[in-house]
Amino acid sequence: MTEKQPSRWAMGWTAFAGILMMMTGFWWMITGSVALLGDEFYEAARKWIFQFDTSTWGWIHLILGIVILASGLGLFFGVIWARIVGVILAALAGLLAFAWLPYFPIWAIILIAISVAVIWALTVHGRDITEL
Repeated sequence: MTEKQPSRWAMGWTAFAGILMMMTGFWWMITGSVALLGDEFYEAARKWIFQFDTSTWGWIHLILGIVILASGLGLFFGVIWARIVGVILAALAGLLAFAWLPYFPIWAIILIAISVAVIWALTVHGRDITEL
C-alpha cells in the first residue's frame, strides 16, 4: 500500500488560515477588552437593529475572540473542532465577499478564491499540518 503524502500546498493554506484566525481572535479580544474597560470609548452614532450596551458587545467580542484564537491554535495540532470553526468562518467570509461583488468586484473575487482555498485545505488536508 502507498502511504498518502501530505500536500505542502494545503499545509500552507492551513497555516495561513490558522495564523489569520489567531490574529483576528487577538484583535477581537482587544476590542472586547477595550469595550469592557471603558464604556465611553465606543459611541453609537445611529440606531441599529442589534442595539446592545457597549459591555454586551465587549463580552461578545471577547468570547468570540477567544474561540477564534483557540481554534486558530488548534489548527496547528490537527484538532477537528478547530477545522470545523475554520471552515465555518471561511464560508462566512466567502458569502460576505459575494455580497461585495457589485461594489468591489476584484477584491471580492480574490476573497472568494481565498475562502475556497482555505475550505479545501481544512477539509481535505487539515491534519497534514501536524506533520510539519
